[in-house]
Amino acid sequence: MKRFVAATLLALAPFTAPIAAHAAPKPKVIAVPGFADFLAVDGNTVWATNRGRVEQWSLTGMKATVPLAHPCGGMAIAAGALWVANCADRTVNRIDTATGKLVATIASGIANDKEGELNVVAGAGSIWVASDAKGVVSRIDPATNTVIATVPVDPGSWYMAAGEGAIWVVSAAQQSLQRIDPATNTVTARTPLGKAPGFLAAGEGSVWVQEQGDGTLARIDPKTGALLGRVKVGENLKWGDIDTGAGKVWLRTTDDQVFAVIDAQTMAIDARVGKPAGSGGLRFAPAGIWTSAHDAHTLTWWPGVAGYGK
Repeated sequence: MKRFVAATLLALAPFTAPIAAHAAPKPKVIAVPGFADFLAVDGNTVWATNRGRVEQWSLTGMKATVPLAHPCGGMAIAAGALWVANCADRTVNRIDTATGKLVATIASGIANDKEGELNVVAGAGSIWVASDAKGVVSRIDPATNTVIATVPVDPGSWYMAAGEGAIWVVSAAQQSLQRIDPATNTVTARTPLGKAPGFLAAGEGSVWVQEQGDGTLARIDPKTGALLGRVKVGENLKWGDIDTGAGKVWLRTTDDQVFAVIDAQTMAIDARVGKPAGSGGLRFAPAGIWTSAHDAHTLTWWPGVAGYGK
């Protein structure tokens, strides 16, 4: 595949034949009954949503389980707590990570409670969640466990990320990326996106959005909101996940492989790792990558991030 500097080109990076799975340390596969899906890294452990519960896992087994009617979407860890949406009652729930106890339930509203595709994110000293499908993001103060502000956004906004100095929100319906300035609680930039945009990450100097319907990963300048480039990863990127770290973008996929590794500077696909395992979550940790595969009922630890790239 040809390499290019994304900051100078808006053209689509060419898609070539699949790259062979990159040689890397052997993954550790953990059997997890139920439907392990969205993940949040907590030191040497990982929290996973499951049917009727949230669970904490280490490489040696389950460490905690917290009953919750319908945990849904991406989770956040901040202020000594795990923050997770409950689609059953449209709340955000605070779980003490030290004790594994549910300590607060916040009636925020949940924008996509029917499908459960959303994120709770932590940024600018607050917790953020898309709280109304008509177009509202709510800001929660962890000091009081209350909603302290609401931000009007495009209808159908529920995919979110925090980083690079802002809160980022994607509307699949409007095919837009919106930049929320946490200093003013207002949208300060909008970027048009491709077909069926979904999960996103803010890191490694850019904002990265899965354009699920096009099979592309879009790169956006966090300062200007300008589209910097795209890379074609597959026929589609539905039902996956995304994170950044160690100079890479880590892209959980449903087709072709478990995850793809994209160089954050060149946007070259450095590796395609693992055999397809259906949809699931992905989170970067300094020593490796966690993935879930809910249809296979597994969590997998992929050690040594340096082994997954050129």
